[in-house]
Amino acid sequence: MEKIGTADSEIEHLFENKKRVKNPFVPIGALVTAGVLTAGLVSFRQGNSNLGQKLMRARVVAQGATVALMFGTAYIYGDTI
Repeated sequence: MEKIGTADSEIEHLFENKKRVKNPFVPIGALVTAGVLTAGLVSFRQGNSNLGQKLMRARVVAQGATVALMFGTAYIYGDTI
């Protein structure tokens, strides 16, 4: 158990000068993705496959935008903070 605590403190020591950047759009994008996914699954379950297919496509777009926001935030703030 001591090795785990030591590893954690070593990792924290490496990043003590780094600031955490929080992009508020990432959790919003995750919630939008989950909402569209849920709506799509409900739509499929009710037998409306056309709407379900459109919602699944919208989910892919929302998920891609969220991942792009995560990468963009990491790229912009990765070396400067």
